[in-house]
Amino acid sequence: MTIDAFIDALPKVELHVHLVGSASVPTVLELARRHPDGGVPAEEEALRAFYRFRDFPHFARIYQAVNALVREPEDIATLVLGLTRDLSGQNARYVELTVTPYAHHVVGMPMREVTEALDHAARRSLEEHGVRVAYVFDIPGEYGTEAARITLDHALGEPPHALVGFGLAGIEQERPRYRDTFRDAFRAATAAGLRSLPHAGEMSGPETIWEALEHLGAERIGHGISCMDDPRLIAHLRETRIPLEVCPTSNVCTGQVARIEDHPLPRMIEEGLFVTLNSDDPPMFATSLSREYRVAAEDLGLDRDTLVTLARNAVHASSLDPQGRQEILTEIDAVSTGPVPG
Repeated sequence: MTIDAFIDALPKVELHVHLVGSASVPTVLELARRHPDGGVPAEEEALRAFYRFRDFPHFARIYQAVNALVREPEDIATLVLGLTRDLSGQNARYVELTVTPYAHHVVGMPMREVTEALDHAARRSLEEHGVRVAYVFDIPGEYGTEAARITLDHALGEPPHALVGFGLAGIEQERPRYRDTFRDAFRAATAAGLRSLPHAGEMSGPETIWEALEHLGAERIGHGISCMDDPRLIAHLRETRIPLEVCPTSNVCTGQVARIEDHPLPRMIEEGLFVTLNSDDPPMFATSLSREYRVAAEDLGLDRDTLVTLARNAVHASSLDPQGRQEILTEIDAVSTGPVPG
């Protein structure tokens, strides 16, 4: 078995992928042609050029433009099913999909209709693609108090059946302005039983990760790569085993890491941190969950045993029930004890 064949065969769990960011080029083209006033190119070559990001703020603007094409509940279901179809082809068994309710609120979609679309898509994803779907509702941080209120109201008042977590994303440098608002929102969400799963340490320093841990009650950290700048934080993360959702290609595409060869993932593993591999916004970054495993192997030098550990870490860090975790772990073990790849 070659390393490519091994990665293809390895059962996987995806913990960090965004609904709109998961939209394949054909799906975005369909939406752009359906909503030609959205300012998103409706021809493939132009769309691919549209996806060449200069920095994170530019990426955020492009993401918002694509987000604005999602205007009907049917669009939401189409995105979920497109993602789970793609994941099924990569031997993924489970996904925690980040949804931003505020984005659907501002285009006039009622909460109930959004929830019904998410529930419908989750059922069909399991039936048609064999992929279990859970949802994480996240606050787009730069939109502040209103976004936090809308996200929390939806999470507590009209949640989809498979809602498991509460997140915070967007431009991290804007967070201090709304610090108390975000703390209050996370306090209410976790009191209601949702897991705290914020992004932190992607485009800012370790202080954002400390804020997430100490004041948002983070159980997992989205990205978290700037932890490597703080030895005390490294020691804390190692001791507490807080999972980090690492997305190497994303970090390069948005300019957080200069070259893939410079990515801190190998050092994070050497430091004994609990890391998982994820795709973030796969079509926007010309990647996939399987490709992230290939990048880890080919560009970052990780061996087969380490890839297996990363796959197992994702299962343990997930919100799956014990039986669901064990089923996937058993599948991973069956593949990992097979022939050594050439």
